[in-house]
Amino acid sequence: MKKLILSLAVLFTLSTAFVSCRETKETKIEVEADDVADDVEDAMDDAGDALEDTGDAMEDAADDVEDAVTGEDDNM
Repeated sequence: MKKLILSLAVLFTLSTAFVSCRETKETKIEVEADDVADDVEDAMDDAGDALEDTGDAMEDAADDVEDAVTGEDDNM
């Protein structure tokens, strides 16, 4: 009787150890969601930088056109 109880206790201990260490699907989904959120944030930062660069280029072009029309040159 003691061997049966001890065997069941060992089996229970081993089964809980293996089940508790298993990765669940929820954890994978959370990790993937975090990765996607990081990628979206990076893309938004890149888009913001591109918009700023475009705005700067447009201002430079407008200044060049104004200088060409008025005959002035700010670079001298």
